[in-house]
Amino acid sequence: MEIYNSLTRKKEPFEPVEPGKVKMYVCGMTVYSDTHIGHARTYLAFDIIRRYFEYKGFHVTYVQNITDVDDKIIAAANKVGVDPLEYSKKFTELCLNDLDDLGIRRADLYPKASETIDDMIQMITDLIDKKYAYQAEGDVYFSVENFSDYGKLSGQRPTEMKSGARIQPGEKKQNPLDFALWKQSKPNEPAWKSPWGEGRPGWHIECSTMSSKLLGLPFDIHGGGMDLRFPHHENEIAQAEAATGKKFAKIWMHIGLLTIDGEKMSKSIGNILNVKEILKQWDAKIIRMFFAQAHYRSPPDFSEQALYDVKRSLTRINRVKEQLENSANPSEEKINKTDEMYLAEINQLRQGFEAAMDDDFNTPKAFAELFTFVTNTNRYFSSSSKPHPTICTQGLQTLTEIGNVLTLFQPEKQQKTEPHNLIKLQNIAKTYKIDTTNRSSEDILQQLLKTRESARQQKDWKTADDIRKSLENNGYEIQDTTEGPVWRKK
Repeated sequence: MEIYNSLTRKKEPFEPVEPGKVKMYVCGMTVYSDTHIGHARTYLAFDIIRRYFEYKGFHVTYVQNITDVDDKIIAAANKVGVDPLEYSKKFTELCLNDLDDLGIRRADLYPKASETIDDMIQMITDLIDKKYAYQAEGDVYFSVENFSDYGKLSGQRPTEMKSGARIQPGEKKQNPLDFALWKQSKPNEPAWKSPWGEGRPGWHIECSTMSSKLLGLPFDIHGGGMDLRFPHHENEIAQAEAATGKKFAKIWMHIGLLTIDGEKMSKSIGNILNVKEILKQWDAKIIRMFFAQAHYRSPPDFSEQALYDVKRSLTRINRVKEQLENSANPSEEKINKTDEMYLAEINQLRQGFEAAMDDDFNTPKAFAELFTFVTNTNRYFSSSSKPHPTICTQGLQTLTEIGNVLTLFQPEKQQKTEPHNLIKLQNIAKTYKIDTTNRSSEDILQQLLKTRESARQQKDWKTADDIRKSLENNGYEIQDTTEGPVWRKK
């Protein structure tokens, strides 16, 4: 298994610090506004990475911080006249719920900056004692020139960085490249007592402190968006290694930044897309698959056409899964030559998937293997008069395990209206004698679509139309595509 290390700029064999364990730290959100799809891009990528480690049998500890004390939070809270910590507490839950709605698994730990102040003060104290930091009228700065390895992640040297660097008005640092570890308190800001007076931590110090405390040094993987590589991650390395004298993280992973219709996502352009708004238009499974198909280091381009393409592809995968589910069953029946050929294709799916993912989590290649399997499965079902139940069981198991890593098959977050919707769908299904026992809303919808499709093939237009109208009256839109009918919530 090889992973591209941003620190060394090459793929390296993965060797965990502790056998059988993976310790991951990913920079989390600054919680002052709704979650946008750029966040979703990053956290979905690391969710897949974690899932694949688990698929390989590793025990994963995944830490993702919450920045709940920050200039942006303070400015947003003051604008509406709310205490900054209360403001960030509210948005912490909103942001995490957005990711829940999208189907991204939560990290194991979510340490907050406001709850780690004492630990940050201790690390800052250690840096001052070791001459890597200095006080300046209530502020504390890290001295970049005193840390000889500064710039090793970004590939820049301090002498090169100085060109164009300036000390901004109000800053008390000695060198333009120095950065704040502790900021003296100002009016209308949260503040904590420290040896240097009341104030609050700088942004960079929280990640160095939290990861060191919760995972120990060194840990296996540190990650985040490509935009964090410099200066944030560069500064994290400097702080942690200067304070502890130990190597910080073995592998650095950076996620390619999202574009929207070919343009960089930014507030100045006004093309920030929030997860809440996107989920009103598109199913979470489609959004996840869109991101999953892109290699984590690439910059995917988000567009409606891309989502429509993903929707069609996902329909193909789901239909094959349904075919296998309908035929899967342990059996003592003999295996013929067609069955043997399909069994080899099932084994090829697993081997091809693992080879792709072992090569720096190459999800585009993994999906290519998956779509080859979809084609082979359709060929098997069309060429076999009676698909072998045991082999279909094995095909289903392999497809499901791989799909779960790629986030394709997983329970969607149950909405408050789910029981009500389920009862409505059960009542519609009873009209057409569809068994709804232990079936979810989605399962019942798929069965109704199958019944409608069967009616259309028999030219029973009234039944087909009645099913469509019943579903539309209950909030589901049916769309007939070249690959069959699909549904979506209105």
